[in-house]
Amino acid sequence: MYNHQAENNLSISKVESNKNKKLNKLLDTAFQLFTDKGIHHTSIQDIVNHAGVAKGTFYLYFKDKYEIQDHLLARTSYRLFHTALKASEKENIERLDDKIIFIINYIIDFLVHNPLVINFIQKNLSLGLYSEKISILMDDKELGLNELFLSEVKRRNLNIPNPEVTLFMIIELVGSTVFSSIVKKEPLPIDEYKPILYKTIKIMLNEN
Repeated sequence: MYNHQAENNLSISKVESNKNKKLNKLLDTAFQLFTDKGIHHTSIQDIVNHAGVAKGTFYLYFKDKYEIQDHLLARTSYRLFHTALKASEKENIERLDDKIIFIINYIIDFLVHNPLVINFIQKNLSLGLYSEKISILMDDKELGLNELFLSEVKRRNLNIPNPEVTLFMIIELVGSTVFSSIVKKEPLPIDEYKPILYKTIKIMLNEN
């Protein structure tokens, strides 16, 4: 017996797959152009030409190039956190503050060796944890840094009255100061700045 429902489901699946491919193509192309030329020297026409899609397709997903930039900032910083978190899981790190510092150090080292990425995200590192666009771009059911932090604070019964706010403050501190340290060497070059930053993070977490 011919199964119309199965055919319809397959057709819907193909449509969704094609939409996701076009969206990812736009994101990847825009990221390449923004890092190579800068957003001010990149037009929507440039993006669709290089992506090989119609201009109308762009407007199905984004209202302008600044919205796609916001999505890319969120996606890029999210991927940094995700990769660093996966790397930390391979290490035998007992203390929460040491684990957070490992993750941050991993991200800093990546940014030092990838200047195009840090020039793109600049001080927007926290978007990888807190942007609403992450839920749109990512379908990741694994435990993220925010969830890990909150669960570990609870499990260890740490004296951190507002753990979610504390993590946000740490990530904002890292994002803003590390950019200046790497790019401008202010207030110190990154290798000199790291120990001061990590000591401050330990104080903020206050894990005895």
